[in-house]
Amino acid sequence: MRGDADRQWGKRKKKISKMKTLITLTLAFFLTLGSLTAQQKITAEQVGDKIEFRVNGALFTNYIISDYEKYPFFYPVNGPSNASVTSMRNANYPHHSSLFFGCDKVNGGNYWQEGLERGQIISLRADILESGGDKAVIENECIWRRPGADAPIKDKRKITVTKPSADKFYLDFEVTMEMLMDVTILKTNHSFFSGRMDPDLAVIGGGKMVNAEGEQGEKGDEGTFGKRSAWMDYNGERMGKREGMAIMQHPSNDWYPSPWFTRDYGFFSPTPMYWPENGKATELKKGEKVTLRYRVIVHSGDEKEADIAGEFEKFSKE
Repeated sequence: MRGDADRQWGKRKKKISKMKTLITLTLAFFLTLGSLTAQQKITAEQVGDKIEFRVNGALFTNYIISDYEKYPFFYPVNGPSNASVTSMRNANYPHHSSLFFGCDKVNGGNYWQEGLERGQIISLRADILESGGDKAVIENECIWRRPGADAPIKDKRKITVTKPSADKFYLDFEVTMEMLMDVTILKTNHSFFSGRMDPDLAVIGGGKMVNAEGEQGEKGDEGTFGKRSAWMDYNGERMGKREGMAIMQHPSNDWYPSPWFTRDYGFFSPTPMYWPENGKATELKKGEKVTLRYRVIVHSGDEKEADIAGEFEKFSKE
């Protein structure tokens, strides 16, 4: 009898030990998960003439606001591979500065291409509104100016960086332009929010450019050039991994959805000023304000694996 009782107690001890181990492992899992969530720290810090956006200490992007540049811009824009998905100028197109906002042919000024004397978008102030939590937010006020002429436009930008998952970054860019005088923007293919991809991710480098309707590449009936679309994604493979960047237009934007100016060498931009209603120019009155919202998603995989269509549906409701 004593032997049976001892054996039963031994079995009970083993069960209790297993239960304790399971409980300990479960608690450790949830504590680790909570710790990882708590460690999601996104910061914005001004360092000289740039604002660094970091995620858990790793650089995501710099927002460069130097008085010696044509306009403020983002570079690098690092993807999940920790390499930039955008490129910083080249010999043929030195005015393509990674990810930027500008415009040509504004009351005779050029706020897009090289040559500061032709026009320049200057940062007047850049304030960090949020930093250190699950997002970083800055506000940037700019003036559009050139020598010998009154400034036609001032703008205010709100930039928000978040990281919704391990393989995605969001960069939300909202800009409100205020007309300081009557403004005429002549037809131009150089207008507003634009991205220039790293050559390895461009179509000519083996990458893919695709819009919301599934049209791909630059040219032809099934190409993306001149087509209206809510979003465009550029993705390609490098270092054995596929990653890319999408630009989305919010449905509240004027001219939505703007036609896209696209190039297989890596440039893409929703460009309303190249397709003005009258075919010649866009007229904006003094005091008029235009607000444009864009979401940039830097992601792993292609547009389907990153569910860019589903991401746009979420963005469109915000």
